[in-house]
Amino acid sequence: MSAVTEIRPSPITGTWYEGKAERLARAVDGYIANAELPNLPGEVVAIIAPHAGHRYSGPVAGYAFATIKGCTPDVVAVVSPMHHPYPYSFITSAHSAYATPLGEIPVNRGLINDLDGRLKQRLGFGMTLVVNDPEHSLEIELPFLQRSVQSAFSLLPLMLRKQTREFTREFGEALAETLSGRNALLVASTDLSHFYDQATANRLDATMLAQVEAFSPDGIFDVEQAGTGEACGFGAVAAVLWAAKALGADTVKVLHHATSGDVTGDYHRVVGYGAAVVMKEGKK
Repeated sequence: MSAVTEIRPSPITGTWYEGKAERLARAVDGYIANAELPNLPGEVVAIIAPHAGHRYSGPVAGYAFATIKGCTPDVVAVVSPMHHPYPYSFITSAHSAYATPLGEIPVNRGLINDLDGRLKQRLGFGMTLVVNDPEHSLEIELPFLQRSVQSAFSLLPLMLRKQTREFTREFGEALAETLSGRNALLVASTDLSHFYDQATANRLDATMLAQVEAFSPDGIFDVEQAGTGEACGFGAVAAVLWAAKALGADTVKVLHHATSGDVTGDYHRVVGYGAAVVMKEGKK
């Protein structure tokens, strides 16, 4: 293996999102400010946000991150799919920090090691560290975190390559044990259906989002396997829901849905985006 640089090199800065700090901050702040939230009488445990380029999914992601505007977690666990063909089930970064034009976010190696140990006890294997990963779905959320979270926070970058029901449930429950008693936030990164016409996408997305709002990680797998709902990060969402439930959350609210067609005007081949928040009701 080549020498590991301290900062993970970004493969998407300046393409998937703005490469200049001032422009990036202004764009992300706008997406968050434009979100029109319902009354949310609860403590936010987790959010679910899309991961396309900011131009396409930023207006939807803004809804999720608006729910945590001003929050002060000590650690944020971002759980995403791994779109690239690594031969590992659970992946994390070997680098010490992620960076965007808005600054650096340190990786919490101690908590990753804790999670790794718990996974090995449960499944016989744990997290695999990789260098210079090209994955966009985790990094794309970081500028939103940097503009919505008020505190300095450390990061758990967690990427799932094998999104099976058994593995993601064990992963989610182990993650909850790692974060128990800590001032933590969970973020699940996923897009919804891919490359259908608008009507089909809306139907598939509504079915998937209904299972999300029902707080049913098993239901997410059921509709994905039946082909009646679709999300590229369905395992990441299910894992976060299992983790959030173990941490005391009891309510999920879907906040917004749109497609790439709503941005481009091309409704023949779209990608779906959804935003949701997971809460402990009645607590602030």
